[in-house]
Amino acid sequence: MQATSKSMPKSIARQGGAQQPRTPGPRRFDPLAMLSNSEMQAALGSGLIMLVAWATSGWSEVLSVILYVISYTLGGWMKAKEGVETLVKERDLDVNLLMIAAALGAASIGYWNEGAMLIFIFALSGALESYTMERSKKDISALLALKPATAVRIEQGAMSEVTIDQLMLGDLLLIRPGELVPADGKVCRGESSVNQASITGESLPVDKTVGSEVFAGTVNGEGPLYIEVTKTAENTLFAKIIRMVEEAENEVPDSQRFIKRLESVYARVVVAATVLLITLPPFVLDWSWSDTFYKAMVFLVVASPCALVSSIMPAMLSAISKSARKGILFKGGVHLENMARTSVVAFDKTGTLTEGIPQVTDFIAGEGYVREELLAVSASIEKLSGHPLAEAIVALAETEQIGLRDIEESQSVTGWGIEGVIDGQLWRIGKSNLLDEAEGSAAGAATDHWKALRSSLEQEGKTVSLILAGETIAGMIALQDTVRPQAAAAVRKLHDLGIKVAMLTGDREATARVIAGQSGVDLVFAGLLPEDKVSHVKALREQYGHVVMVGDGVNDAPALATATVGMGMGMKGSGAALEIADVVLMNDNIEEIAGTIALARRTQRIVKQNMIFAVTVIAALMISNFVQGIALPFGVVGHEGSTILVILNGLRLLR
Repeated sequence: MQATSKSMPKSIARQGGAQQPRTPGPRRFDPLAMLSNSEMQAALGSGLIMLVAWATSGWSEVLSVILYVISYTLGGWMKAKEGVETLVKERDLDVNLLMIAAALGAASIGYWNEGAMLIFIFALSGALESYTMERSKKDISALLALKPATAVRIEQGAMSEVTIDQLMLGDLLLIRPGELVPADGKVCRGESSVNQASITGESLPVDKTVGSEVFAGTVNGEGPLYIEVTKTAENTLFAKIIRMVEEAENEVPDSQRFIKRLESVYARVVVAATVLLITLPPFVLDWSWSDTFYKAMVFLVVASPCALVSSIMPAMLSAISKSARKGILFKGGVHLENMARTSVVAFDKTGTLTEGIPQVTDFIAGEGYVREELLAVSASIEKLSGHPLAEAIVALAETEQIGLRDIEESQSVTGWGIEGVIDGQLWRIGKSNLLDEAEGSAAGAATDHWKALRSSLEQEGKTVSLILAGETIAGMIALQDTVRPQAAAAVRKLHDLGIKVAMLTGDREATARVIAGQSGVDLVFAGLLPEDKVSHVKALREQYGHVVMVGDGVNDAPALATATVGMGMGMKGSGAALEIADVVLMNDNIEEIAGTIALARRTQRIVKQNMIFAVTVIAALMISNFVQGIALPFGVVGHEGSTILVILNGLRLLR
């Protein structure tokens, strides 16, 4: 271990100078990181100068005014610049100009300290919001820091260092201990453990042997690996993750779009109302010009929608950031909003609720045959086939340490199975439909015992194959796709949230019913083509409301696109499913789905809390200003304090 840790900095430096990767852990509030924010520094500087100006106001009015001007400039410059750019480029008013106008208005009637306080708290809330945004973007920054720059390629026995862009499909690469994996590929030689936290969120390294998949951006452990490149740099899973996170940060949820439109209209209304408040009361209500202007400035402060504008995005980005750290990638805040409304979660079966890898559940030897010898014969013949069922039989023989036999000749039988000759004996392995063929066929001597046994196995949702020695049935094999270990727990957690669970599969009804029984699924739809899955998703939406579709294959892509939210399986999912999915479950842990929906619902609750609180504070301050009058400092603290509170409320989601 010591040698490995010493080698890691050099290895990482060889990959383009990136720092040693670390497994992501829970993030906590970091005051030092917040103070390094330039906006925060400007806000705090403005506040400090404001205090000095207030302290000097008693003995030097000129010096006090100069310090206030510096405080205004330091705290308000960035906000004023943003407001002017919005006005010039978009011909629109925003909350930044309202706040600057209110501060300048307060200064114009001698309330320098109140205006400076407004600038300070407004700048502080803006800096806090920016800090929230930066925290949410650290996930993609951490990913980009793990992006490999070079790789060690082996050509004709010689090693050469090349850039990632130069890699081609089929290239052989050497990955030393501690190095970043430069490209998606398969292990050709070597054994090691790989830290996949940057891709899947898994906290523990995953063992890799010959044939294992490795992903770009992950970190090799203690042993060297030789891998064959299977995807070019722009098509790696790592590159797709980068694109998806970037899309998520740029995607604006519907609620935020509404608030943005409302802000534009609302700002115009506030400006118009402020102008009327300055001009009408002296004539209509016989107020003095100074009282009128003061109340108008208080109104301008308390009526600005700062807290309302900050109610949504900090909370949304915090939730997206938290999900990304757990290996769940949202392609936009709108999908987080939609997931909060989920009524039904529909699963594909194969590769989603199940492992997608068939296993032998029953290996039955006929009378007069020894099970171990029959398994050795079957595995020896199936070794020559690449069919998943054949691989399951070979895997069983390897598990039981059964030695394989020499094959004299072998050939596949199209549409049925495979046959081979061992020690002069013809053996055949294939579909059990021979039992149903007419008398005189190869299966004509089959007894009712084999038919009854097949029927029993098929009722359990298993696929049944026959083993024939010449024309005689020698045995029967039952295979079944196994349910994921976490499937039942995942379904149970969804039920606890009051969500119905459906399964959409192209498999047989009997098989689907068995899997549904083992996992606890409510609704089962079997024997479906891709277009049938789309029809059922539409029907579920009409009957129950919002539907989340979870799938991994090309055949699931249309249903993923039709659902309210499409969720793709990141590790084993097809490229089409990942491209179309709105959310990607990078670690394929379906148990995380319920937690993700719960987080989405919690985010919506926090957003609603923020909006109700913001509107209540604005309304209360506006009414108080006209009913009995409130001091400008109280208006500043009440309005800007509410803005800070809604941002902090959204930050709670990062815990």
